[in-house]
Amino acid sequence: MGMLVIATLTSLVTALLVGSSSVSFSDVLHNIFNSQTSTQQLIVQLRLERALAAFVTGGLLALAGALMQVLIRNPLADPYILGISGGASVAALLAIMVGLPLIALTASAFAGALFAMLLVFLLSRGLKNSHWNPTRLLLTGIILAAGWGAIISFILTFSPSNRVHSMLFWLMGDLSYSHLPTLGFIILLVGLLLSLLLARSLNVLIRGEQFAQSLGIATHQLQWKLLVLASLCTATAVTQAGSIGFIGLVVPHLIRLAGIQDHRVLLPASVLCGGTLLTFADTLSRSLFSPIQIPVGIVTALIGIPLFLYLLHRSEAHR
Repeated sequence: MGMLVIATLTSLVTALLVGSSSVSFSDVLHNIFNSQTSTQQLIVQLRLERALAAFVTGGLLALAGALMQVLIRNPLADPYILGISGGASVAALLAIMVGLPLIALTASAFAGALFAMLLVFLLSRGLKNSHWNPTRLLLTGIILAAGWGAIISFILTFSPSNRVHSMLFWLMGDLSYSHLPTLGFIILLVGLLLSLLLARSLNVLIRGEQFAQSLGIATHQLQWKLLVLASLCTATAVTQAGSIGFIGLVVPHLIRLAGIQDHRVLLPASVLCGGTLLTFADTLSRSLFSPIQIPVGIVTALIGIPLFLYLLHRSEAHR
């Protein structure tokens, strides 16, 4: 954990120093609490707020991924697997298409994510209102995600040409218009605390539902709690930065391969690692081809694909 805290601080400091305009560490210390100078505006309003937004978004995705992997009992589960990001994307694209302001875009994306979450809740229970299981939940999410994808393609087809660019950036994951993530930080903190209260039960549930029931754990109630927490974290992350892949998939898997299986440690470690990884990725996305900024989702994919293949090969080799 100590190494992760150091990595987190390093990623935030790097985000303040690196960009299209070079800033020294002494400039950061001198201007961050100074009067409203142009340097302070660059550091605080542009870089610090964006770095904090990246950290919070990455932490939310990693936490959601860790919870989803316990819920479905599959280490390859992803927080976007339930189609929640698709619902948020549809609502956000509609807001962009009609030219609504940024506040309305954020509200629309969050409302769309919550609607998609409610929809998967209802459909996964079946026509007879029976209890859902991980397989039913997974299949429902995959079908809904495909449906949202079709709607997104339809919207892009009929959108004005001057709106398509911003739509595509949002779909690929973009932190260019991010602001101080106060609400996201609160949801991340509350979600982590609630998850830690469930950590002992998660350590049992990961070994199987029947085993957990034999020890007196109310598995259906626990599964609903995990689904709500993971969905809320995913909805908040999508609202903040659009669709960003691989963070929620790779990070919990990486923590588990490092030998951390206890969720009392795994959950906060995932938040720190996910936030750190996305902060570094966002710093690369805005400085690698400066002054051109690329969507951070492209960087996470370029980092996540080879890293995931390596982790998959490593896990197979240890069997």
